[in-house]
Amino acid sequence: MISYDMSEIRNITLLGHRGSGKSSLVEAMLYISNTTPKMGSVDSQTSVSDFDKEEMKQGFSINTSIIPLEYLGHKYNILDTPGYSDFSGEVSSALAVSGGAVLVVNGAAGVEIGTERAWRMLEEEGIPRIIFINKMNKGVHNYEKLLYEMKEKFGKKVAPFCIPIGFEEDFKGFVNVVDLKGRIYNGETCVDADIPKDIDVTEVRSLLLEAIAETDENLLEKYFAGEDFTDEEIRTGLHNGVISGEIVPVIIGSASNAIGVHTLFEMLYNYMPTPQEMNGGVKIGYSLDGEKRVERKVSEKEFFSAVIFKTIVDPYMGKISVFKVNSGVLKKDDEILIGNKNIKVKVGAVSFFRGGKQILAEEVKAGDIGAVTKLPDAQTGDTLCDKENPVVYKVISFPKPCLYMSIIPKEKADDDKLSGSLQRLSDEDPSFSIDRNFETKELIVGGQGEKHLNIILNKLENKFGVNAILKEPEVSYRETIKNSVEAQGRHKKQSGGAGQFGEVFIKFEPCVEDFSFLDNIHGGVVPRTYIPAVEKGLVEAKSKGRLAGYPVINVKATLYDGSYHPVDSNELSFKQAAILAFRKGMEEARCVLLEPIVKMQIVAPDEYIGDIMGDMNKRRGKILGMEPMAYSEQLLTVEVPESEILKYAIDLKSLTQGRGRFEYRFLKYEELQDNLAQKVIEARKR
Repeated sequence: MISYDMSEIRNITLLGHRGSGKSSLVEAMLYISNTTPKMGSVDSQTSVSDFDKEEMKQGFSINTSIIPLEYLGHKYNILDTPGYSDFSGEVSSALAVSGGAVLVVNGAAGVEIGTERAWRMLEEEGIPRIIFINKMNKGVHNYEKLLYEMKEKFGKKVAPFCIPIGFEEDFKGFVNVVDLKGRIYNGETCVDADIPKDIDVTEVRSLLLEAIAETDENLLEKYFAGEDFTDEEIRTGLHNGVISGEIVPVIIGSASNAIGVHTLFEMLYNYMPTPQEMNGGVKIGYSLDGEKRVERKVSEKEFFSAVIFKTIVDPYMGKISVFKVNSGVLKKDDEILIGNKNIKVKVGAVSFFRGGKQILAEEVKAGDIGAVTKLPDAQTGDTLCDKENPVVYKVISFPKPCLYMSIIPKEKADDDKLSGSLQRLSDEDPSFSIDRNFETKELIVGGQGEKHLNIILNKLENKFGVNAILKEPEVSYRETIKNSVEAQGRHKKQSGGAGQFGEVFIKFEPCVEDFSFLDNIHGGVVPRTYIPAVEKGLVEAKSKGRLAGYPVINVKATLYDGSYHPVDSNELSFKQAAILAFRKGMEEARCVLLEPIVKMQIVAPDEYIGDIMGDMNKRRGKILGMEPMAYSEQLLTVEVPESEILKYAIDLKSLTQGRGRFEYRFLKYEELQDNLAQKVIEARKR
């Protein structure tokens, strides 16, 4: 594969609802561009995009695949993303390096949940886009209704560029209202044709010309004067309108029959931005210390800089870092810097990555996407740059995990390999997290949903031979006291030679702080040198409460009396005495169980808010407030016990048909009512 000039490169993300035919569209593009001799398919496990063994097994995309291809002297880096919301992190990383996008819509199903979600991501990132209505030969019988639905959901910027010729199984092509020509499928490929006499393009073309006119004052004057636009004016107006987001072209086709693919290629080249047109042709970064702003022009003549937006962990090839070059050129054997870590590394071979195959290259220029292997210190989001002229770019933002589970090995032999294997998978997927809960001694994994975590389990087994299972994590309860008590702790031990002796009297009472220790000793009954040992003993003792062995909080301990032996007393004796005093105090005090309360922010469409509030009431939640948001959604703020929302990601998806989302953080501990506390205590004892 030759090295292309920036003006000939288009970096395009394909996204949309699952099953809309994104991978099939990639296959059609590969075939039309003569990159592959025939079209593969997901069903037959011959798709170039879904090359991962797990993707073949599941029958859907899990990872973003980078598919570079050449067509008519131009280069297209197609980033084929998964349609399931559980893998939205893959979409985030792809959009971070894309100049444009194709929103693929299943024409037979219309605007689906994943379509709406993808549109919103594109809107929030301000990415130019084209809508490709796929599967026109499989159940699309009312094209006007589908366009109306899109305009209703996405606004007036949605502009049809095509009129279908035939519907459902009779669909054989379309009329391109921009070029005023027909495209007909002849059984093998699409060819130009005359516009059928029964199709009137006047109204659709008039609306399109009006949209073009609104992109430029001169064109607007010409439009109102009734003058015709030249082909160059139409192309320039559309290019500017698409890049600014004022126009979103809608084209139609059938990936399985390669209908509409030639037109898609043309539109991607004509209307999507070149790397140099994105962000004014300048990338903004910062110095290594983060203090100074650093600008890099998107140019081959600039110092080298790039961002790693994807990591692939291959059992045989090791770690593969896929990057987008922002400036300069990267050549094999170059010594560069991982900017945000200030680590110098030497690059071996550089390559382009198509699906699961490497295409070796001499260099990767600004605006292009390449890959390197054997950079163990590099991770997704890292900046690669010239070692003498460093820069650090903003880290890619990934969605936070919303479902957390405890993971345990099936066999003891897998225990040692589990953490390391999970860490390697985390390198590949930053939307997945691993954490160790030292209190419950659990390894906790977090993901975007149940499907996401189950895929992690499958990858563990298939890639690393580690078998594991998921279970609900333990909730970290706490214990406290409700009244004041006084207790004596006396530690005495004599076993020949020097003995051990320490005695303390301590008052325990409720307080607001997690733990408070007060020294109220007078007259030296406990020497000053031993008082830190008393506090140390209390801190150790409060890690295990009387009721269920949970840590004790919100307790104030006042040391007010004691005694010592001039020979036998030491720090250990007073530490043990403090532990004994604490245990006696807890036996006499009225102890209660505290549960963790989290603050949740739930976002969902208006029509689901009533059901969500009712569901939260059943979970012992308190509604704190509600405020309207864009897209006819509401933001609901709730306080709710953590134990009630361990699998809320699954429940909310069911409750809102996948349209709801949420985040939460720990807020405080509150007393757990007696009947529920008793169940927790009994379960803990078992």
